[in-house]
Amino acid sequence: MSERTTHLLVDGENIDATLGGSVLGRRPQPEERPRWNKLLEHAQEIWGQPVNALFFLAANDGMPMPFVQALLALGYRVVPLQGEGKIVDIAIQRTLEALWDRPADAILVSHDADFVPQMTALAADPHRRTAAIGFQEFTAAALRTVPGIELYDLEYDVAAFTKALPRVRVIDIDAFDPLEFI
Repeated sequence: MSERTTHLLVDGENIDATLGGSVLGRRPQPEERPRWNKLLEHAQEIWGQPVNALFFLAANDGMPMPFVQALLALGYRVVPLQGEGKIVDIAIQRTLEALWDRPADAILVSHDADFVPQMTALAADPHRRTAAIGFQEFTAAALRTVPGIELYDLEYDVAAFTKALPRVRVIDIDAFDPLEFI
């Protein structure tokens, strides 16, 4: 019997757009971008199994080779796509659907509600684990409420950033530290 695998599906454009548009309000500087190795480590740790890390990106205007080479060196499989429409979303949806018939777990790294039908179908299987990673306050409500899905915050749970981002978030009173504010 083969070892169970976690499939990590990264919607890189969605994460980058949310970071730049909603969190920072500008194009991120290199030191403000996620440390993708931390995401891969987190994916390996949460369920303690091998990870097939797929990083989807649109390559209609060519591939950003230094970035692609860095991802490859970290152990990601880069999936460059071209075509019309929401090509990254379509590819991720198809990949999630392909997992329906496989005994594997799935982690989606995106805020997008376009993946709710596929994640709902996967999470309905009691023998499968599913998760979504992103900035929780920007994750689509429909994705956050999929029954059985685990939620992780890219900054706070995954620790994918080397410095704190300027986010306003709801703080559980048990986790409140007044020293963060004075």
